[in-house]
Amino acid sequence: MSYNFITAAEAASLIKDGEIVGLSGFTPAGSPKAVTAELAKLARERHERGEHFQIGIITGASTGDSCDGELTRAHAIKFRAPYTTNADFRKAVNNGEINYTDIHLSQVAQRLRSGFLGHVNTAIIEACELTEDGRIFLTAGIGISPTVARLADKIIVELNAAHSKSLIGMHDLYEMERPPYRRPIPIVRPSDRIGLPYIQVDPSKIVGVVEVNMQDEARGFHEADPVTDKIGQNVAEFLAADMRRGIIPSTFLPLQSGVGNIANAVLSALGKDPSIPPFEMYTEVIQNSVIKLVKEGRIKFGSTCSLSVTNDCLQDIYDNMDFFRHKLVLRPSEISNCPEVVRRIGVISMNTAIEADIYGNVNSTHICGTKMMNGIGGSGDFTRSAYISIFSCPSTAKGGCISSIVPMVSHLDHSEHSVNVIITEQGIADLRGKSPMERAQAVIENCAHPDYKQLLWDYLKISTKGQTSHSLSAALGMHQVFMKEGDMRLTNWADFQR
Repeated sequence: MSYNFITAAEAASLIKDGEIVGLSGFTPAGSPKAVTAELAKLARERHERGEHFQIGIITGASTGDSCDGELTRAHAIKFRAPYTTNADFRKAVNNGEINYTDIHLSQVAQRLRSGFLGHVNTAIIEACELTEDGRIFLTAGIGISPTVARLADKIIVELNAAHSKSLIGMHDLYEMERPPYRRPIPIVRPSDRIGLPYIQVDPSKIVGVVEVNMQDEARGFHEADPVTDKIGQNVAEFLAADMRRGIIPSTFLPLQSGVGNIANAVLSALGKDPSIPPFEMYTEVIQNSVIKLVKEGRIKFGSTCSLSVTNDCLQDIYDNMDFFRHKLVLRPSEISNCPEVVRRIGVISMNTAIEADIYGNVNSTHICGTKMMNGIGGSGDFTRSAYISIFSCPSTAKGGCISSIVPMVSHLDHSEHSVNVIITEQGIADLRGKSPMERAQAVIENCAHPDYKQLLWDYLKISTKGQTSHSLSAALGMHQVFMKEGDMRLTNWADFQR
């Protein structure tokens, strides 16, 4: 059939107040850009006329400013799941203006299929190619694209010329069945392929095709600094030591790495360590550092949900697709983050924390327990099933006024039962096989900043003794002092013992 080619504004007009809209992509990679921006304009016009216009947004992960930013500033989002990184959106969520549901990324597609998140009315899918029989070839990020395309009543395709058609064949799209009696995911190594290179839909569901030429709204990261470099070195030294002890096989194990400066520093350190052999990645996001290591031969293969790289780096991949085609594969998030696969192939997970407590619990989402930062993302998907789960962070924040190592986390995302190792620039706390008090001693001695080490030892002295020792009146005392005085170093435990 021939499709209806329309403008982004015309496509936006097809979306009605109260609808739930599902988007392609994972991070700004592969996310729609033109229709969502026009949807924000439409919302402003409706609001100026005194009309109500808000929609629900469900995505694979974060998007770019043309989606989360524009729609937030237009007050057009009523509900959003599962993850975001946009500053304006974050502010609106913390002000109570948007209902935000933070979900493990591997679970989003199944929750949609099961009806937990409502019915998807419209899917907006970015593609590099579209055929008349309903084959949609995706771009640099997958997310929940196969699921929202199948469930939606209508589909709008953004056909983006900024993405090379050479991407065709790099995707491996497989949608899991609904329970019960779901078949195993047949992946035993990162390079295994189990699905199709395209999404197949009923062509009659595609109500409009919008031709665009828009690059991904890629996020850059700060250059490494001495703190992140030292964290990276500590992670590399820990993994190399485990390999020497035979805990990690001599062939090494697949790695998962989170997003950001610390993740880049860790991968850079691993790439430079001659004792670590070339390795594979089974991860949700690939950044510039991974592509560099692939080109250098230090990473043999990368399975991912998203090429979350700068535009220059993405163009380099497109220009050298003959090289990269057999070294990368793009999967839906329910496969890239699948705990079943993570456990089977022995993935080592490496994620960042906002704070960790002395017993090994990790907060990765909330500042001082109340203000959402981004969301849990895929960290839980990997941590719970990892062969070894590692969390890293600088030992302090805000110029030393905040300790990232605290008596009790102000919000719990990953419990002590799932966290194996905590690493800061100060050192490494291996928590495997340790009792709570042994963990506390390891974390304080090895990971806490010198400005806070004695303060944390003193906390243990005032704690009620037990299998896990705590002072319930003082457990969040450092947070309370920061909120009142702006500096955790001013904590006086006697103030909480009265």
